[in-house]
Amino acid sequence: MGKIIAISNQKGGVGKSTTAINLSACLAERLKKVLIIDLDPQGNTTSGLGINREEAENTVYELLIGDASAEECTVRTAFGRLYVIPSNVDLAGGEIELMEMKNREYLLKNALDPIKEDYDYILIDCPPSLSLLTLNALSAADSVLIPVQCEYYALEGLTQLMKTINLVQERLNEDLKINGIVFTMYDARTNLSGDVVENVKDNLDVYVYKTIIPRNVRLAESPSYGLPIIRYDTHSAGAQKYRELAKEFVKRRKK
Repeated sequence: MGKIIAISNQKGGVGKSTTAINLSACLAERLKKVLIIDLDPQGNTTSGLGINREEAENTVYELLIGDASAEECTVRTAFGRLYVIPSNVDLAGGEIELMEMKNREYLLKNALDPIKEDYDYILIDCPPSLSLLTLNALSAADSVLIPVQCEYYALEGLTQLMKTINLVQERLNEDLKINGIVFTMYDARTNLSGDVVENVKDNLDVYVYKTIIPRNVRLAESPSYGLPIIRYDTHSAGAQKYRELAKEFVKRRKK
């Protein structure tokens, strides 16, 4: 049975798209069939997987407004069993159109239902805001994976996100679960990173992934080349950690 996982955090700059790109690529490396949906108008996940945003015939915008099916929007990447529904700037203006549509919070869910069982995992890269696009992702998802940057205000942002998830569970998707929290941009040289991890563990009753993603120059460089880290520098610390995260992620599903 396919699983839909929204990768979400209302704060920007937490490694959300980096996690979406590299977790999906590492799952595909483990011979899982994976579809990643770029729901962010910036299209960073699309370009980070080597897809030209402007040349895509059908994007998530056409999917949401009903001009194309999920199959028609899906593009196969150069990375094995990994597929993507791309995004570009059209989605930014398109959100206004979505406000006028019937059952607007369920547009993505309804579009994905026919293909959900075709994939082991469907990952949704959400925009860094509480918008109609994010609500569509959370309404469609079975669970939420939350990347958290190891910084001072991490807990504050997490508290806001938990309130949002609770509201979605009450009003839109009662089956939505929290898959877990994954820490990103960890700097072992500072006390702050360790303090943030312990603070979140002490204050939130959710699963925290044992795998922690470090700050890594090669990891930061790879999207500009349109490559996941396991293709850009397969022996780097970032590649090693995202492979470990994928292993832990798959193991959690089996429980």
